[in-house]
Amino acid sequence: MKFLDKAKVYVRSGDGGAGSVSFRREKFIEFGGPDGGDGGRGGDVFVEAVSGLNTLIDYRYQQHFRAKTGMHGMGRNRTGAKGADVTLKVPVGTQVLAEDGETLLFDFTEIGQIERIAAGGNGGFGNWQFKSSVNQAPRRANPGLPGEELTIWLQLKLIADAGLVGLPNAGKSTFLASVTAARPKIADYPFTTLHPNLGVATVDANEFVIADIPGLIEGAHEGVGIGDRFLGHVERTRVLLHLVSAVEEDVAHAYRTVRRELALYGAGLEEKPEIVALSQVDILTPEDCEAKMQALTQEVGHSPIPLSAVSRQGIPEALRRLKREIDRMAAPAAKDAQAEEDEARFGASLSEKDWRG
Repeated sequence: MKFLDKAKVYVRSGDGGAGSVSFRREKFIEFGGPDGGDGGRGGDVFVEAVSGLNTLIDYRYQQHFRAKTGMHGMGRNRTGAKGADVTLKVPVGTQVLAEDGETLLFDFTEIGQIERIAAGGNGGFGNWQFKSSVNQAPRRANPGLPGEELTIWLQLKLIADAGLVGLPNAGKSTFLASVTAARPKIADYPFTTLHPNLGVATVDANEFVIADIPGLIEGAHEGVGIGDRFLGHVERTRVLLHLVSAVEEDVAHAYRTVRRELALYGAGLEEKPEIVALSQVDILTPEDCEAKMQALTQEVGHSPIPLSAVSRQGIPEALRRLKREIDRMAAPAAKDAQAEEDEARFGASLSEKDWRG
């Protein structure tokens, strides 16, 4: 399945059904009066986050979605049926943006979350609604109201606990393949990874999700190379694992290049907790490895993790440090959520007590 993380979609909710003009006609009943029913409401357009999806590829082949028109009203005070709804199913992590591509309408962060983005038009009144003491036989009914139409952008930002960043060929995909069941394409040329990959890593019986994005190069924020398009997929992560390849002649410069691109991209990526690792150390002699470790330590300010996905050197330590940072960053969020829940529960009880005196 191809990866698509942004799609432009046109949606239109259903028009309301027209009201009916009808009069009661039954044998032996005089002055039956108006009995035209109201029109049915038009169908709504919803967006729902579902499991089992990790791309917006479905919206490359279909970009127009229209809900059904409500049924018209009928005699005997029969109201028309509501038009059928349309639901756009998207992966968790999808954002719905307005046509300008910047205004955020909805952010889908949980499975099962569903939002209405276009409401169907109301059905028109049938002629029974216009009956009065001075108009016993109204011969008018309302048409249904038109539905809403709008163009939206669907933008996917993968939800992961940890994100992998680094220059091309820094060993990110190899690391992901070695610690998860993900099978990204791996080769010895730059930009082998063309789209983000997700994998679930396990350490000490605990699981967390890792996102691997295409490599960054100098000038990525200006569109050089693949550009910074995929950095949005690590915006939601709690911690970054920055891999610096031991193949680089100047590991300090390689580190600075990626850090500069993260800062220029913005969105708080440069402020996220970062774990630095010198990857592919299995290809170095002990003397060269020590020299590059010292150079990177001087640049970073602390000792990086020597890492090799082939010999698995440093893999357990990297995973444990990632999990430790994830838990540390998750603790305040859980505390805030519990505080909001307590306030909602006990605050409501207190207000009710004060109201009763």
